[in-house]
Amino acid sequence: MEFFLAVVPRPRVITWFWLVLLVCIHNTEKAISASNYLVGLGSYDITGPAADVNMMGYANSGQTASGIHIRLRSRAFIVAEPQGNRVVFVNLDACMASQLVTIKVLERLKARYGDLYTEKNVGISGIHTHAGPGGYLQYVVYIVTSLGFVRQSFDALVDGIEQSIIRAHDNLHPGSVYVNKGEILDAGANRSPSAYLNNPAAERAKYKYDVDKEMTLLKFVDDQWGPVGSFNWFATHGTSMSRTNELISGDNKGTAARLMEDWFNQKSAARVLNENPRRVSSIIQGTQGNHHELLQLAASFQSTSGKPVTKYLSISRRVRSSLRTAERPHFVSAFCQSNCGDVSPNVLGAFCSDTGLPCDFNHSTCGGKNELCYGRGPGYPDEFESTRIIGERQFKKASDLFTSASEKLNGKIDFRHTYLDFSQLEVTLPKQGGGSETVKTCPAAMGFAFAAGTTDGPGAFDFKQGDNTGNPFWKLVRNVLRTPSKEQADCQQPKPILLDTGEMKQPYDWAPSILPVQILKIGQMVILSVPGEFTTMAGRRLRDAVSAVFKEKVHVVIAGLTNTYSQYVTTFEEYEMQRYEGASTLYGPHTLSAYIQEFKKLATAIVTGGTVEAGPQPPDLLNKQLSLLPGVVVDSTPLGVKFGDLKTDVPKNSTFKKGDMVSVVFWSACPRNDLLTEGTFALVELLQGQDTWVPIYDDDDICLRFKWSRPSKLSAQSHATIEWRIPQSAATGVYRVSHFGASKNLLGSITHFTGSSNAFVVK
Repeated sequence: MEFFLAVVPRPRVITWFWLVLLVCIHNTEKAISASNYLVGLGSYDITGPAADVNMMGYANSGQTASGIHIRLRSRAFIVAEPQGNRVVFVNLDACMASQLVTIKVLERLKARYGDLYTEKNVGISGIHTHAGPGGYLQYVVYIVTSLGFVRQSFDALVDGIEQSIIRAHDNLHPGSVYVNKGEILDAGANRSPSAYLNNPAAERAKYKYDVDKEMTLLKFVDDQWGPVGSFNWFATHGTSMSRTNELISGDNKGTAARLMEDWFNQKSAARVLNENPRRVSSIIQGTQGNHHELLQLAASFQSTSGKPVTKYLSISRRVRSSLRTAERPHFVSAFCQSNCGDVSPNVLGAFCSDTGLPCDFNHSTCGGKNELCYGRGPGYPDEFESTRIIGERQFKKASDLFTSASEKLNGKIDFRHTYLDFSQLEVTLPKQGGGSETVKTCPAAMGFAFAAGTTDGPGAFDFKQGDNTGNPFWKLVRNVLRTPSKEQADCQQPKPILLDTGEMKQPYDWAPSILPVQILKIGQMVILSVPGEFTTMAGRRLRDAVSAVFKEKVHVVIAGLTNTYSQYVTTFEEYEMQRYEGASTLYGPHTLSAYIQEFKKLATAIVTGGTVEAGPQPPDLLNKQLSLLPGVVVDSTPLGVKFGDLKTDVPKNSTFKKGDMVSVVFWSACPRNDLLTEGTFALVELLQGQDTWVPIYDDDDICLRFKWSRPSKLSAQSHATIEWRIPQSAATGVYRVSHFGASKNLLGSITHFTGSSNAFVVK
């Protein structure tokens, strides 16, 4: 030390002392916080066909995709022990998971990774948006309105899920996972309160609300990169967008995910200036100057006529393009679904559209008819605004929980999975006064109240919720398809059967009978993968039953609509009321009891280290699928017009203010020719300097809408309308709107094209 002091001047000694001390402290902190886990997240585009395909959710045959509000994504996380177990959870911006999609994804994972990822440790869940392309489920009842199976929808999901898992796998690094919880009081309301009130008063008294208000969030932290993502579970339906909406959208949860990812990336961009930020106004400035100078500059950029381009131009120009990112992993944020069965985002209540009065409490009717009873979202009458508000409320709570998360997950990773035949499952129930009795579930069947729909999306004709008798006329119609047996009718009581789907097998199965149940456990976090929509009280009973099995303190969440789809699950008491949810509880009044029994078995096996039987395999019906949706024959434009030309342009020398709407119409082609996966159909660009156009907003931004239409149903001509509501955060400068697409000629060859509007000024 004396030699060091003699050689090095004293001020430098002090400096070196503090540097060494800081390094020691840093290394000590890393040693203390070193995780036992590997953590990886990934995301990929699953938007699918943005034209002609019926949307999944409302079963409204007139609701076909005609553009994009925001894109749909598959988001995945993997948490692994370095030399042990691992689990995968995938959250889809889709209405629900599909058994056939799950089967094919697992086949691909086996081909790529062997037995690393199987049905045992992979969970695939849907957010329940009702604004995504349908036709990807394998059972008849779910693909009637989509005119059968839609291969493009199916492939987009399978490809996207696989790619998101690959990205998560490739991003696996040592890291930590934190859990946090908090309440959102204004993002969900019970849409079947009369059924909820049929639950025992003593049970209801244990809860402050008639819906679950709690959000549970996982925060993923990479030891090298820091925070890399979050997944949360919160119960509210994906029905902020109505049954007449025709723009593909992740609804309120997809909106929340977009807001959360942009929020984090904006914070990161503020620290890393060489990355392209999502909101440029505070980081990258547009061309500066007074208004007159900007107008002169804009005048030098007139609209470009349509021209052929390569397939990959829309990918490279996309705002969030992976081609322009740094080497750090993408931040991935998923807003997952939970026990949303009776939870509506239309929190203002249900009202009659003709009188403005509240709907009938017990039947959700107006003058005895269900068609006029609609729930109202917080942005009523603007469904896009309601979607934004409910999404923003979830985002704000998630960002708070993310920032304050401090409870670290520790302990083993484990999982259990089995398949069960829910058409004839024996369930042991305790009897009042002691002893037990054995009851059975039933083959799937849908009640009359199913056809009445809900306040989120009313049905048609004279069906109504709360119907436990049925209608003689519709029973005659039903009997043309299949007359339920007396045994089935007795089993499903008090449900009057409208469609005996579990016993309808032509041209192939109408409904599932074999269902997967699964538990994924990461330390003190327990995820219950359920293949349906549990109501609030049904979910509470299941969570409580599973929590009681674990001796340690655990956080139990329900991941709804996971691995396959089998509609609703109510309590026994709610089933008796036969509102929409009860009529859609396929396997009879003891469905929930069956789930509780079987999930307790899985939880017990985890606690004791026991095994569970694999169970009967669900069918793979891919080769039996029928598709009646015609393909794209040809695209055309008027004589002398090219694809990508402007039909309606921004006037020259235009100036817009923040909050204004910019609308441009291009001559286009059917979006089904190329889905532009990981690309964009619409783009807003900002002039940087004198001649460089920077991508600022695309069709994955809430402020930009891509609308596609034909002049007539059988026309080969089509238009793309791009609407940009200028955000308050937009920078002053010179902008233009561009469109990308792909046309098909009579020989079947595809040509990609683009076109751009006149430049204009935003001040």
